[in-house]
Amino acid sequence: MAVPFWPLSREDRLFSGFTCLFSVFTSANKNGSFVALRVVFLCCLKCLQKLSSSRMQNATVGRPLFGGALSATIPHSAKDISELREIPDNQEVFAHDHNDQSIIVELLELQSHVQNGDAARYHFEDVAGSNKASAKGTSEVRAVVALPKSDLSLEECSSAFLLTGTQCVAKFNEEAKNTVTIHLGLFRLPQFSTDVLVTFNDPLSISPGSSSAVGMGGEQQEDTEPWTLQDFQRLLQSLRLHDPGVFG
Repeated sequence: MAVPFWPLSREDRLFSGFTCLFSVFTSANKNGSFVALRVVFLCCLKCLQKLSSSRMQNATVGRPLFGGALSATIPHSAKDISELREIPDNQEVFAHDHNDQSIIVELLELQSHVQNGDAARYHFEDVAGSNKASAKGTSEVRAVVALPKSDLSLEECSSAFLLTGTQCVAKFNEEAKNTVTIHLGLFRLPQFSTDVLVTFNDPLSISPGSSSAVGMGGEQQEDTEPWTLQDFQRLLQSLRLHDPGVFG
């Protein structure tokens, strides 16, 4: 299977460029310009250190959610939808700045009547109902796996699951439907009577009649790399609780 290629980000291009400069500077002292090159080399080294520090901070610092009650590592190019329109108090919604991908973090009532992987399926079917994708053939669960607690920062959860499936979804009540891959992370917190649901909507195919198809043929801009499953897994692993009072 061919591996998709995504253009390098601005930061990666700078990092690569400085690396090339290093190789030039370290081999150019035969012309008597060692001192000048050494100064440039040190300047480049400082820039690299700043880039490296920035990468580490972006990878480790979580974004506050629900007023800081929770936090998580949100992928790059994420737009906070609450800045554009009103969002329910129990939701945090982010959209990719250049495509139709989105991530929703929800605090929901614990569904104690369903257990283990069936709880993830229950919430997937509930999302399908909201997306008007409950009809036969419009949604499918592909896999449900348990997430090891040792890999999670949300120590308070009793169990966690990752579900992957697809749904045929119409945007803005349009007739045209797009096929969307849905990755759903479920964290169960019975002590707070809460299910924390994190949903990653990743369009798999866009109908020509959908408003999402408009402008898709344009040139790709900088920093437009789509979110990946690895980005979503990083979010799930980094989700952390700071204030249990958020659960009421």
